[in-house]
Amino acid sequence: MAVLRVGGNAFDAAVAAGFAAAVCEPCLTSLAGGGFLLAHTAAGETVLCDFFVTAPGLGAARAARPGDLAPVALRFDRAEQVFHVGPAAVATPGVLAGFLHVHRRLGRLPLADVVAPAARLARAGVPVDPFFARLVEILAPIVSRSDEGRALFTRNGRPLRPGDTFTVPALGALLDAVGAGRITGFGAAQLGGQVTADDVAAYRVVEREPLAVRYRDATVLTNPPPSFGGTLVAHALAELAATAPPTAADDARHLCALAAALVGLAGRRASLGAGTSRGTTHLSVADAEGNVAAMTTSNGSGSGVFVPGTGVQLNNMMGEEDLHPAGLGTLPPGTPIGSMMAPTIVLRPGRGPVAFGSGGSERIRSAITQLVVQLLDHRRSLADAVVAPRLHWDGRVLQAEPGLPPSCLAALRQRWPVNEWRRPDLYFGGVHAVALPAEAVGDPRRGGLGVVVSD
Repeated sequence: MAVLRVGGNAFDAAVAAGFAAAVCEPCLTSLAGGGFLLAHTAAGETVLCDFFVTAPGLGAARAARPGDLAPVALRFDRAEQVFHVGPAAVATPGVLAGFLHVHRRLGRLPLADVVAPAARLARAGVPVDPFFARLVEILAPIVSRSDEGRALFTRNGRPLRPGDTFTVPALGALLDAVGAGRITGFGAAQLGGQVTADDVAAYRVVEREPLAVRYRDATVLTNPPPSFGGTLVAHALAELAATAPPTAADDARHLCALAAALVGLAGRRASLGAGTSRGTTHLSVADAEGNVAAMTTSNGSGSGVFVPGTGVQLNNMMGEEDLHPAGLGTLPPGTPIGSMMAPTIVLRPGRGPVAFGSGGSERIRSAITQLVVQLLDHRRSLADAVVAPRLHWDGRVLQAEPGLPPSCLAALRQRWPVNEWRRPDLYFGGVHAVALPAEAVGDPRRGGLGVVVSD
């Protein structure tokens, strides 16, 4: 908001908010993670900036030491899941490089002005809300592995809780240096683990042509290969395009076709390989000139290792089993790692573009597909499209949010086992969206906030 108010464009604002997210959502994202930004400029140019992580080890002189990759069991509400953390879990990061690339390529404000709001937040502190506290509670076995992590995420020996203030002055100092141009990245010695100087030297932000899909009367632009979240969305939309649009809100035929497309993605997903980033954050920005940006970033579950003296936690993408179907440590060094993240822009004839994306691991593909369907098939407003009940096929059961018409639920149950939830939930993703000329909607499922900045 601050950047837009002083004349920055959507890309300045997206980068500024990305830096701020690294301060305010440290359990989800980090300057040492990876991500993607999809841009559509007022002049009509569209580009996908890929700054996701790559497998480290180029020119490596030593193998990982015992203890460099450690299993950690995290307890969720009804399940326990094992993650792998430590120095060997760290992939070559791209977020800082990506932010600087987007700013050089598409921004216009001085970098210092873009970084300054996040630096102020780091020093002044961020109030810990229940969502932040819950993430810290879950991730405590990871973030408390080091003295630096304990200093940031605990108070008097217990995890942060609502009412505490999260401060990270060391990150504020780092951001000041980034804004002044004194720091443009992290060195291999700071990243440690298997990341080498060759990895750092070889890393490049890659500009890709977005994957474009015609659906109904619109064009859907999303994340192309080698990541596959966008490919799965495109596949689901292609399946649905062969069916007629719904005739009413309770059109069970159309809902069953949507469910069938989502169910079919499970097999399609397996054929593309593995890759899921569990901790993700998304933001979307539009400006009055007609520029729009959708950006998704992730730090995985975090490695528990910090860049010394900065407050920046390193990613654990080399320790996420779902990212490595052939086994941990089998990817050749320098290989781009796949991702489910799918920042998306819909271009509609006679109307302004819509930019959106989602966190939510495997549910990203379902959430993005259904937002497109709500906008283009049901012709709902952006606000109604975001909060409309969602489905997700988990491989065994069709998970369904409450609010679907009883006749539609009955039709679904004739074909698949259905589990109807009692309330909307962050399980189903968090689609944060903007649309020109002036709409902004944050998904309440994941604490989203939509703000329109006026003159």
